[in-house]
Amino acid sequence: MKVFLELAWFFKQEKKAYISGILVLLFVAVLQLIPPKIIGILTDDIHEGTITAGRLIQWMIVLIAVGLMMYILRYYWRIMIFGSSVKLSRLLRDRLYYHFTKMSPSFYQKSRIGDLMAHATNDLSAIQQTAGMGVLTLVDSLSTGGFVIIAMAFTISWKLTLICLIPLPFMVILTSWFGTMLHKSFHKAQEAFSSLNDKTQESITGIKVIKTFGQEQEDIEDFRKQSEDVVQKNIVVAKIDSLYDPTISIIVGISFFLSITFGAKYVLNGELTIGELIAFTTYLGLLIWPMLAFGWLFNIVERGRASYDRVIALLNEKVEITDRPDAIDDMPMGDIEYRINEFTYPGDVRHILTEIFFSLKKGETLGIVGKTGSGKTTLLKLLIREFEGFQGEILFGGNPIHTYKLEKLREAIGYVPQDHFLFSATVAENIAFTNPEVSSDEIERAAKLANIHEDILQFTDGYQTVVGERGVSLSGGQKQRISIARALLMNPEVLVLDDSLSAVDAKTEEAILSSLRQNREGKTTIITSHRLSAIQHANLILVIDEGKIMERGKHEELMENDGWYKEMYLRQQLEELVEHGGH
Repeated sequence: MKVFLELAWFFKQEKKAYISGILVLLFVAVLQLIPPKIIGILTDDIHEGTITAGRLIQWMIVLIAVGLMMYILRYYWRIMIFGSSVKLSRLLRDRLYYHFTKMSPSFYQKSRIGDLMAHATNDLSAIQQTAGMGVLTLVDSLSTGGFVIIAMAFTISWKLTLICLIPLPFMVILTSWFGTMLHKSFHKAQEAFSSLNDKTQESITGIKVIKTFGQEQEDIEDFRKQSEDVVQKNIVVAKIDSLYDPTISIIVGISFFLSITFGAKYVLNGELTIGELIAFTTYLGLLIWPMLAFGWLFNIVERGRASYDRVIALLNEKVEITDRPDAIDDMPMGDIEYRINEFTYPGDVRHILTEIFFSLKKGETLGIVGKTGSGKTTLLKLLIREFEGFQGEILFGGNPIHTYKLEKLREAIGYVPQDHFLFSATVAENIAFTNPEVSSDEIERAAKLANIHEDILQFTDGYQTVVGERGVSLSGGQKQRISIARALLMNPEVLVLDDSLSAVDAKTEEAILSSLRQNREGKTTIITSHRLSAIQHANLILVIDEGKIMERGKHEELMENDGWYKEMYLRQQLEELVEHGGH
């Protein structure tokens, strides 16, 4: 029952609803005691020949009134108790989602998306069951069972009651043992479901790659194996679960046997009337539900505890990047200066960046080039505080970036990553993602700057065209330019294009860069690219290799050196010449 103590904070929060629901539930438990007593009285009246039509009608009216009251009260306790459990599910789901939005990329590197989805669905459902059906079965089994036993002992025969309760301790011991086994098995079943969820999400996302390489059968087989693992682990849970009802049925059967055997003896001895014995066995029938409910209680509670442990463990994951108590609540503006001695990703031993020192004046353009994996993107992610823990500091407007509120820092930076993510919404909604209230004219202006306006007009519904999940209906170049338009709509102090022009042709690239130069005067721009034509106009160009700055300067200065930049530039110029037929 530990999970009820762990959920005490919620029960206190919803105490009015739970107290009201429990009181109504207790009243219903008392009302259930009336029909068996009436049945016993009427049986004795019939046996003694004292029954009359008027007396029978009176008792029938009482039974109907009790039935109606129980019907109405059961409706209300369900609203109070089950309604509160739905609130718990919603509250935990909101907390999880908020927690997910605060976590850094390192969290998502070690967490599987399918597993996170399982926490927000299956686990929350099990917790909701605990706060709803769990509370019901706990209160109902104890109250109904308690009241029935009291009625049996004090209104009929305490001796017969004690005899019939002899098997109950065995039921408690067995159901407790089943509960321990169920907790372990259900935890494993939930983990298997998380793995299957992750596999499904990954396969659906990568279905194009799977089909392109003809790996459908292999992927189906892998899915079948994981699905079979889920089934097997849930069968183990079901086998343990299936032990409850037979065990309780045997206990109840033994109690009935004892009640009839010894009850008949007491009737023959004159200690009980036939009506009292019938009332006693009817009361004993009412004990079947509390006994079954007690077995279900262990089932529900152990499932809920396993799921609650998983959710709380997730919520206890530390948020790595947070605001300082005295963080600056202003959007940063001004020069940018990197003073990084070294940086290593969490859990890695390799230095990703080493001795990165440079300054960028407000309004200037920085170009960063280098081989794949040289550290270009890492350098940019440190600026937007996706990662921390580096030796040194990054200054923005004269202040270290960690002294600003994270929200304000990121409001100042329009970041267009390599992996362009578009939502399953209209083109206009994707562009206006950072400011949904912006006018259509401003959306079109940003699209024109990103050189995507004409393409959008060719879509079926123009700016109202739904692009599909992750922009599946668009080409790579179109997704890139819509992402750029989204960033430009912010009119950020710093625009970061992280290899964001790789899927467009040279002519489109030049048109976009020209628009940026004309419309972002006084604003800082940072561009990383494999195509050197994209950064040759920059005020400062950095050549990064293995996390170090190997060359720096303007295009003209770098061309005077016989370094990597000059070699790569001449090679790309030659390739472009060949593509155009040597002209």
